[in-house]
Amino acid sequence: MSFPRCCFICIFILLGLGIELANSQPYRVVGGKLLPYKTIIVDQSGHGNFKTIQSAIDSIPSNNRYWVSINVKTGIYREKVITIPVDKPYILLQGEGKTKTLVQWGDHDNTLQSATFTTLADNIIIKFMSFINSYKNYKPVRPAVAALVSGDKSYFPSVGFFSFQDTLWDNRGTHYYKSCTIQGAADFIFGDGQSLYEDCTISVIAAPLGPGISGFITAQGRVSPSQSSGFVFKNCVIDGTGTTYLGRPWREYARVLFYHTKMSNIIHPNRWDPGHFRNQV
Repeated sequence: MSFPRCCFICIFILLGLGIELANSQPYRVVGGKLLPYKTIIVDQSGHGNFKTIQSAIDSIPSNNRYWVSINVKTGIYREKVITIPVDKPYILLQGEGKTKTLVQWGDHDNTLQSATFTTLADNIIIKFMSFINSYKNYKPVRPAVAALVSGDKSYFPSVGFFSFQDTLWDNRGTHYYKSCTIQGAADFIFGDGQSLYEDCTISVIAAPLGPGISGFITAQGRVSPSQSSGFVFKNCVIDGTGTTYLGRPWREYARVLFYHTKMSNIIHPNRWDPGHFRNQV
C-alpha cells in the first residue's frame, strides 16, 4: 500500500476519534490548566474514596456531563466485571502504571460474558493500567476476553491487555491505542472498531497451541465496503513465541493495515490466512 493512502487511513481514524476534552464539557481551570471536574480515589487499603473500581464507577451519575477522573492506586484488583455503562461518558480511569495497577479475572467459554473489563460509553480515557484474563487452560482453547471496547471516541495511552484467545474485543467505535501492550495467541485483537494502534507492542504467545498450529493476531469484522472500520498498526513491534499469522477475516470485508511495524520471525511466511474465517460470536 502506498505511503499517501496509508497516511490517509491513519488521519481518517484520528479525525474520527475526536474525544471531547473540553468542548462543552465543564472542566476546572487551575493555574491555566484544564483539570477534571471531580477526582475519585480507589485504594484497596481503604485510604481512598472506594476500595473497588466498580463502586467508583457506580458513584458517577447517569448521563454525566462532567469529566471525572478515577485514580486507581497500585494493586491487583480482582473484580468481575468492571463495566462503564453506556450512560456514563466522560470518565478518565487511570492507574499508576501497566505493571502496577492490574485488573484481573479468569472467566471464559464465550466472548459475551468473559470480559474482565467492559466499556460501553463514549468519550472514555483509560491509562496506565492493565486488564488481564487469567484463564490458562489452553486445551481446549476458550474465549477469554480481557477487555471489550464498544464506546465511541475512546483513548488508551499505556494500557496492557493480556489473555490467550480473544484478548481485546475492539467491538465498535473510533479508538486510539497508544504505547499499549497486547498479548495473546488466537484472534487476540478482533472486532469491528475503527482503530489506530500506535507504538504498541504486540506480544504473541502461540507456542502452547502446539506443533504446526499457528495463531492469529487479528480478526477484523467489517461487513460492508461502505463501512469506515478497520485496524491500523503504526510503528508497532510484533514479537513472542510460536508461529502466527498477521490475521484472518471475521467478516467478509475485514480490513487491517500494518505500517512501519517491526516483525520478528514468528510471522507465518504467508502472513495472512484469508480463507480461514473466524467462526465465533
